[in-house]
Amino acid sequence: MARRRGLRPLVLPDAVLLDSEGLSAAAAGSPRVRAELALAERLGATIHVSAVTLAETLRGGPRDARVHSLLQGAVSQPVTPGVGRAAGELLGRTGRADTVDAIVAATASGLGQKVRILTRDPDHLRALTADMDGVSVVAV
Repeated sequence: MARRRGLRPLVLPDAVLLDSEGLSAAAAGSPRVRAELALAERLGATIHVSAVTLAETLRGGPRDARVHSLLQGAVSQPVTPGVGRAAGELLGRTGRADTVDAIVAATASGLGQKVRILTRDPDHLRALTADMDGVSVVAV
């Protein structure tokens, strides 16, 4: 059977990275995100969140309770100078200007595994991760 152009084969993840939209969707109880996280759990994949995602998502109010609950099962990834450099270089290579998305993409690349990024806005992250082996972007 011929493979359709533009479709990537299904990659079972070793890790799942939530961007701010993915984390917000998870906190809101999105069935798609719940299914992705349940699959990750069954596969033994680790859930990750970049520190920059926390800055985009948390506001210090009662709405944060669900996010904090989700974060108990996630590994928070710091934005180190190395991640910052990688994100800046990624922006330079791609001609994009989405700094936070570039940090998320650089974080995914640095995990060194098969990573699925969960987001509601896949176009920017797909553009940034197009050349990253093992990183896939899933619209949720």
